[in-house]
Amino acid sequence: MTHVDLRTAISTGPLRTVPNYITAIRTVASVTVGVAALVAGSVVLLAVAYGIYWLGDVLDGWAARRLGQETRAGAVLDIVSDRACTAVLGAGLVSVVPDVVVVALVFLLSFLVLDTMLSLAFLCWPVISPNYFYLIDRRVWAWNWSPMAKAANTAGVIGAITFGQYRLALFVAVAVVAVKLWSTAALVRLLERDGRA
Repeated sequence: MTHVDLRTAISTGPLRTVPNYITAIRTVASVTVGVAALVAGSVVLLAVAYGIYWLGDVLDGWAARRLGQETRAGAVLDIVSDRACTAVLGAGLVSVVPDVVVVALVFLLSFLVLDTMLSLAFLCWPVISPNYFYLIDRRVWAWNWSPMAKAANTAGVIGAITFGQYRLALFVAVAVVAVKLWSTAALVRLLERDGRA
């Protein structure tokens, strides 16, 4: 295992950081616009809400790295905020495109349950966030938190829906579930290996 600064990796870190403010603002804005989209049945508002969510999610991560303000508290806030946004936006998507209800169900259960458990598992090791899980296991990291995996996790499903490819979206959602199930099994083995189970 690569050397990890244990003091940094296991401390919670300050809560009042620029990235955490960005996370809070993008979450409130995205959820507010998402609820408005749900109530109005507006595709335009839903697209704006997704834009706020994705842009904010990229921006808070960039700010954390750029400003040297990555913290475990920030990682947990980001994970929880992603779920809040995704739950509201998923409901909004089903309200404006009812044909995607099965895709949304599969994706939301995967993201809100399996992916949440996996993403919070970094807390069992002395790493700052899931972005550094490659220090624990490179394969689990590559399938879940590498830049390509992060993009494919949500963007693959939403992209297919955007182009009206609902069967492809369902296929991607089911593939993501398979990856998450494999990752969960691998995570259990890692916890047992490291005496953290």
